[in-house]
Amino acid sequence: MEIKQINDIKRGYFEAVEDGKEAGKMTYTWAGDDKFIIDHTEVSEDFAGKGVGKKLLMAVVDYARNNNLKIIPLCPFAKSVFDKTEEIRDVLFS
Repeated sequence: MEIKQINDIKRGYFEAVEDGKEAGKMTYTWAGDDKFIIDHTEVSEDFAGKGVGKKLLMAVVDYARNNNLKIIPLCPFAKSVFDKTEEIRDVLFS
């Protein structure tokens, strides 16, 4: 599974693609220069239950760590993963 990032000045998304099919997408909106809001996660029905959402979130966390950014998880899925996974909370905006 390949995860690509598309980013512009105000918004962006991470997209998971497998065999040419979109498996899922996690969208975000910039909230200043050093933080962004995860606002939506969707996974294609064909890929339900295969951990696509978590793979997307881990790619987002890696991006935040590599660029000294903080995340505000307004998306219920992303928030639930942050709530359950202590080792990724270093990128949470507080």
